[in-house]
Amino acid sequence: MSETRETPQPEPSSIRRGSDVDDQITLSTTTPSPGKVVLEVGGEVDMLTSPQLRAAVLEQFETEGVGTVVLVLDGVTFLGTSGLAVLIEVREAAQTAGSDLRLVCTARRVLRPLTIAGLVPLFNVHDTLEQALAAE
Repeated sequence: MSETRETPQPEPSSIRRGSDVDDQITLSTTTPSPGKVVLEVGGEVDMLTSPQLRAAVLEQFETEGVGTVVLVLDGVTFLGTSGLAVLIEVREAAQTAGSDLRLVCTARRVLRPLTIAGLVPLFNVHDTLEQALAAE
């Protein structure tokens, strides 16, 4: 007799911070498969909210067994220079941790600042979450 077990999927966690709806960032974390974490980012990533993004991503690299972190950025409505700085910082942290950082983004409001700053070649950017998760 074989036994079938369902692996419970973790509930997405969300963080909403800010004094005003326009000043909020949303972060939703899921684990689609062992060793892979998806962090969906929404709202404005600026001087006020970038510390929350930094903390959430760096926490993933400190979690045992996490080899790949995927940041889904299509929900970002504004990416300021402090947000760009956080992306560079977490990229370096991923390399130090021996982890892989992947970005999912098709939105011009995110790709444009990355392109203007000359940062696109530094990142593993994908059009869809499925592509990012399947990439090797």
